[in-house]
Amino acid sequence: MAKPVLYYCPRTRAETAMWMSEELGGVCDIKIVNLKTGDHKKPEFLKINPMGKVPALTHDGVTVTESAAICVYLADAFADKGFAPALNDPKRGAYYRWTFYAPSCIEPMMLDKLGGVKRENSMAAGYGSEEDVLKSLDVALSAGPYILGDNVTAADIVMGSLLNFATMFGAIEKKGKISDYIDRMTARPAYAKMQEISAKYAADLGYE
Repeated sequence: MAKPVLYYCPRTRAETAMWMSEELGGVCDIKIVNLKTGDHKKPEFLKINPMGKVPALTHDGVTVTESAAICVYLADAFADKGFAPALNDPKRGAYYRWTFYAPSCIEPMMLDKLGGVKRENSMAAGYGSEEDVLKSLDVALSAGPYILGDNVTAADIVMGSLLNFATMFGAIEKKGKISDYIDRMTARPAYAKMQEISAKYAADLGYE
């Protein structure tokens, strides 16, 4: 089986996908898409992702975009690594739920808050309200040390990455369960490896 190719730029959401790759043992070949030089808007990349965004993944004729989708895809492609419950496992529902809750609800809430956007009708926003998001997040982090209990999955890579970013910029307060969870996730060796690789690419490209 050919290795997946991860189209990546440091200091972007592509770091979540790289973290997933490192959790699985560094399974992806990395292809740099330099946003500063406009690589993401060149025709050859737009054929892969018409949005002109990273990350993107190609693997055995399959193209996947969006960080959460890439993490789920990689977890299934390398199922022997144990980062996804089996298709017939009852936990698969919660796995999907919280993996996609992170970018679908937490991230829009975070961006609205950081951008000072006020929703007159909270029902018009997919996430409802900040209070709704935090209540649901408390549920997500109550199963155990990880989203599904004792075992880390791709859901945790997606959630951990986003929460780390959200608290770093003050969109969510780092305290209680959220703080403990982030510290637990960022203490993982694969996270440190991703940070090391990202720092090298950032330095090479002048992103620091």
